[in-house]
Amino acid sequence: MNPLSPSVPTPRTSLLDGFSLEMTGKDVPGLEEAAHLIPPGTRINVTFLGNEDARMRLGAARAVKRLGFRPVPHISARRLGSRADFEDFLGGLRADAAHTDVFAVGGDPARPEGPYPDSLSLIESGLLSAYGVRHIGMAGYPEGHPAIASDVLWAALRKKCAAVADQGLGADVITQFGFDAGPVLDWIERVRGEGITLPVRVGVPGPAGVRRLMGYATRFGVGTSASIARKYGLSLTNLMGTAGPDRFLHALAEGYDQGRHGEVRIHFYTFGGLRATSEWVAGAGPGARS
Repeated sequence: MNPLSPSVPTPRTSLLDGFSLEMTGKDVPGLEEAAHLIPPGTRINVTFLGNEDARMRLGAARAVKRLGFRPVPHISARRLGSRADFEDFLGGLRADAAHTDVFAVGGDPARPEGPYPDSLSLIESGLLSAYGVRHIGMAGYPEGHPAIASDVLWAALRKKCAAVADQGLGADVITQFGFDAGPVLDWIERVRGEGITLPVRVGVPGPAGVRRLMGYATRFGVGTSASIARKYGLSLTNLMGTAGPDRFLHALAEGYDQGRHGEVRIHFYTFGGLRATSEWVAGAGPGARS
């Protein structure tokens, strides 16, 4: 049993095979501490935050590579001030052999700081493939986006998939995290109905404090009604508590049908730290001991 959710057995599901993780540029010490718990070759995304500079981002990607994992640096379109900034970052990744996989995202600023308004503009620039990128991650929003209409999100996803295919690049879709497996599975089924066959990595928060999870949910427009909170295992009356993804992953595994949903994996947002998430996965994977 997982001590974070004593009423729910730790899920052992093949969806955890090939899971991926996410870290910030400041998380290198945490990655070094957790490295022995993480399978070699694991994909680790490195975020592109406004309070971190290119040197820190490149250093984190370099650390991921050095420790035997697969770096997936984020590139935030609206945070790039110029084409030169974009090329400098790509050149730095290539110099460190951390350039083959990236995650292209629009980013938080309401107004672009340079010539790239969204992730599609990064892909269509041709610079990613020119600098040796071979696989591009793109964002998916099962519960929508607080600032972007649903029809715009779907149109953008279709265009990005077409642009990636035209360039002969590999790709996958990583979803925003959520607390309710139902909308996620429904969204993946619609993705397949749109003719998109790319692998989908479902965003899941690793074990973290309830207050922190609720804060991130508010920031990113994730549903947190009382019923959804109970379903996930969050206690809105005990914000000092901690919650893990056990219930969510049980529901996801129970509802998952490969024929309808295609290839699905898990992407962990490590809000509670890389070690806490890595320890949880080490005890939850299909090969874990009882």
